[in-house]
Amino acid sequence: MTGAVQRGPRRLALWDLGFRPFYLLAALFAALSVPLWALQFSGLIATPWLRGSLWHAHEMVFGYTLAIVVGFLFTAGRNWSGQPTPSGPALMALAALWLAARVLALTPWAIAAAAANVAFLLLAAWGLWRALRAGGNRRNYFFVGLLLALACAAAALHLVQLRWLDLPPALGLPVALDLVLFIITVMTGRVLPMFTNNGVPGAQARREPRLESLVLGSVLALLAADALDLHGWPLASLAALALAAHSARWLLWQPWKTLRHPLVWVLHAAYGWLLLHLGLRAAAALGWVAAGPATHALTVGLIGMLTLGMITRTALGHTGQPLRAGRIETAAYLAMLGAAFARVVPPLIDAGWLLPAAGVSAALWSLAFVLYLLRYTPLLLWSRADGLPG
Repeated sequence: MTGAVQRGPRRLALWDLGFRPFYLLAALFAALSVPLWALQFSGLIATPWLRGSLWHAHEMVFGYTLAIVVGFLFTAGRNWSGQPTPSGPALMALAALWLAARVLALTPWAIAAAAANVAFLLLAAWGLWRALRAGGNRRNYFFVGLLLALACAAAALHLVQLRWLDLPPALGLPVALDLVLFIITVMTGRVLPMFTNNGVPGAQARREPRLESLVLGSVLALLAADALDLHGWPLASLAALALAAHSARWLLWQPWKTLRHPLVWVLHAAYGWLLLHLGLRAAAALGWVAAGPATHALTVGLIGMLTLGMITRTALGHTGQPLRAGRIETAAYLAMLGAAFARVVPPLIDAGWLLPAAGVSAALWSLAFVLYLLRYTPLLLWSRADGLPG
């Protein structure tokens, strides 16, 4: 039959495209590392290199989050450019380097840990740039620049910890989080209205170009404020401006129409945590609340929920599955929502609830990724049933 799909035997496809190993590794790491941090936070164990909360913060940004980002960019970069991104042995080597960086962060070998973390980002940027350049896709070159900026932030953090340079602390993790937030802001602006209109009958999510410029500019302003180590009213004013811009953007996407569509509402719920983060960040800058809930509204609420939603949707699409969230996906989304609520809200009410709240949050976070692994490990490991690449 003309146009029929050629079906062949299923094969191991883990190294075919970036999303496969990095989504799998990120989910496995997320499920294991946060309980490990809960044990550190309770004082039961310690790390020899990145001590205290620094290991947890570093690994959630440069470990978990950037594995998702790189997996997504390698996969999207192939579509944007029409050119191959790292696969096969090259992708295997990058995944091994990422894994080595995670292991080394738990050892006393500080220089090796720093080198592995920075090298991973530099090589990922190179792999993406080669594809974009070969395809003439200059529109997305800035993603390469963002990966290089994240490599600089990682280097700054490690150099300060090694006491080789005397740099402002904000040039490490806070700037890295702002860079991740900028990547999220760009990508949600591109895909969330489309996902909403495609997945929700009758939705009319739309973009306003001038508002998009204001949204992106507000995130860059926060990045500059962190780099300059601003506090007080200047930082609070920038956070309030960003809150107003992002709120207007979110309302244009009509989130209230998505409640019966888990594959879409999880992304809108994640964006709602960004609004809470910005409001809490303004309040923390003025000394009205502690900084911890604002940070975790960003990391657990926005980054946790958004990445979980994206690695389900994109994995389904690229492995030839129907774009529909089943019971396992919905349970994972609700677990992540509970993890964010537990980590942010109880400590705001009473600081004495911080330790048990962190434990509950860690358990729910891990549950979300265990559910993801149960559902998606076979899809990520094996080739598509229809024989098409992906």
